[in-house]
Amino acid sequence: MIFDLHVTDGAARLGTLDTPHGRVRTPAFMPVGTQAAMKGVHWHEVREAGADIVLSNTYHLMLRPSAERIARLGGLHAFMGWPHPILTDSGGFQVMSLAKLRKVAERGVTFQSHVDGATVELTPERAVEIQRLLGSDIAMQLDECVALPAPPAEIERAMRLSLRWAERCKRAFEEDMPSGRALFGIVQGGDVPDLRRESARALVDLDFQGYAIGGLAVGEPQATMLAMIEEVAPLLPADRPRYLMGVGTPDDLLKGVARGIDMFDCVLPTRNGRHGLAYTRFGPVNLKNARHAEDPRPLDPESPCRVAATVPRAYLHHLIRVDEMLGAMLLSIVNIAYFQTLMQGVRAAIAERRFADHAAAVTEDWSRGDVPAL
Repeated sequence: MIFDLHVTDGAARLGTLDTPHGRVRTPAFMPVGTQAAMKGVHWHEVREAGADIVLSNTYHLMLRPSAERIARLGGLHAFMGWPHPILTDSGGFQVMSLAKLRKVAERGVTFQSHVDGATVELTPERAVEIQRLLGSDIAMQLDECVALPAPPAEIERAMRLSLRWAERCKRAFEEDMPSGRALFGIVQGGDVPDLRRESARALVDLDFQGYAIGGLAVGEPQATMLAMIEEVAPLLPADRPRYLMGVGTPDDLLKGVARGIDMFDCVLPTRNGRHGLAYTRFGPVNLKNARHAEDPRPLDPESPCRVAATVPRAYLHHLIRVDEMLGAMLLSIVNIAYFQTLMQGVRAAIAERRFADHAAAVTEDWSRGDVPAL
């Protein structure tokens, strides 16, 4: 994996990430296909929207259908029909948030599967092995993610355990991972600045191919998240990609880019689409609202997304109100396309060194609230 930093504009960075399955333009938003699928959206639609890379999850795939089965079927790219770059999360966050009766120890975490109740052990070495079997371009270290707010002593314990697991992941990765693939370390430390800085410095010493900031967007205010980014980002190598995990809203993305973040992921576009919320350049539109029942306008006639530019709001409102599957599918497509268009605009602005003005203009457009009447 090769990361090239082409332009900086303040702290905002324009780059490219070359992987065995293609190039990723950064800053990048990665749509989330947790179980090797986007809910209600085909991969060709994700690609047409402009996505270079997607995310799938180790926890879910190790339980069903299993990493070994996916490997026998040719790896994750072939299995899911996405021949482009894939990042796999290590599964640590899902173990903490989904699994039953989990027990964290030095060796790893043992948990009861939410699928069938079976007892499963996930160690740093096994997390790397699973991601090797899946064949992802970018693998993540196993870490322990603590929901905020939490006692400082608990945050420190989890951060130090995550650092020890990072060393073991790095060792396992170097012993058994094919060339060209990358492993990212994950900075932890909750909302405690000293712990965040210590975690970042220790991971840099381990020399990962990229660095993620984890354990944010887990209950803390946005101001806290941004403050932690500001603590961590200056300590990370300029020649390595920086990934803010599980974030976020369009506003989060702009503010993350402004602080030097290169990669983001979040389930928000498809999850909110399934619940009737569409993202547009004029802000979010709640299609459940009765005011759309007789509105013939599309969401945005100037959108590059065919659905957003042509489908009447009244029809989208009807589909959502009658719980028609097509409504969730169409709004998911709209939202995936919006997030990719947002990032394309961000990259163009950084290239021309006008990112701050661009971000301010985007924010002003959101405040307008809606497209003009036809």
